[in-house]
Amino acid sequence: MSDCQYVRDHYSVPACIGRRVTVNGQPGVIAQDCGHHIGVLFDADKPGHISPCHPTWRVDYLGMGRIRRMTRAQQRYKRYLEFGDGFDSFLDFCRWDSQPERSWNT
Repeated sequence: MSDCQYVRDHYSVPACIGRRVTVNGQPGVIAQDCGHHIGVLFDADKPGHISPCHPTWRVDYLGMGRIRRMTRAQQRYKRYLEFGDGFDSFLDFCRWDSQPERSWNT
């Protein structure tokens, strides 16, 4: 299924990646498909901090918006959380992460 297709089909809401929403009074934008939930990046949170929200619980769907991008440091830290267990230190991870053959360094 495409992004948020399950939520649209089962909850009859106009959920899609990039749509502005207000959840329990907090403004944000749908940034990720979380299966049965919508992943919301709230305006008050740092980019990359996705909160899973139920698609019908106090959600107002608005027009389309823009998803804020994470900084390079935030992207690196996210990769460290994913791959970091395989390294002896953060410095070893940084050396591996900065190699030119990595897809994110092209």
